[in-house]
Amino acid sequence: MNKTINLLENIGEKVGKAVSYLTTALMLLICYDVLMRYFFDSSQIWMTELEIYFYSFIFLLGSAYAFKKDKHVRVDVFYTKFSPKKKAWVNLLGGLFLLLPWCVVILIVSFDYAMTSFSMGEGSPQPGGLPALYILKFSIFVGFLLLFLQGIASVLKSIQIIKGKEKTFEV
Repeated sequence: MNKTINLLENIGEKVGKAVSYLTTALMLLICYDVLMRYFFDSSQIWMTELEIYFYSFIFLLGSAYAFKKDKHVRVDVFYTKFSPKKKAWVNLLGGLFLLLPWCVVILIVSFDYAMTSFSMGEGSPQPGGLPALYILKFSIFVGFLLLFLQGIASVLKSIQIIKGKEKTFEV
């Protein structure tokens, strides 16, 4: 079970670290866009759309990494005071009944959404916009696939903690 957990977590870890470089690219792109807009009165729609793409990639493809590092939004009123075993129960039940089913729904819907866009060759509706809108739509599917895999790893870790067989996992 540890090999499976490590494999699933390594996927999210590698993608999360790779996507983190997009934050620097996004910052540079926004700075350039602002400079061009306010000092040279020039703006390109493709640049604005690229900013949206980068932000979306960071958010969607980085969500599994944030979940793994426990940096996602959580109401910690009670959770922080729980023992590791109680936290594992909350994570197990939340993963099985909330996270994983929701990911499956989004995976099914987003795949159809992206495939429809791809089959149409959908591009930006704006003149001068980016030509491949389906790339952005596929990032929804990939982001939730990564989150689903990380959710499985979280459920497996919770089971190990509950059974008392954990290796030193963060909860």
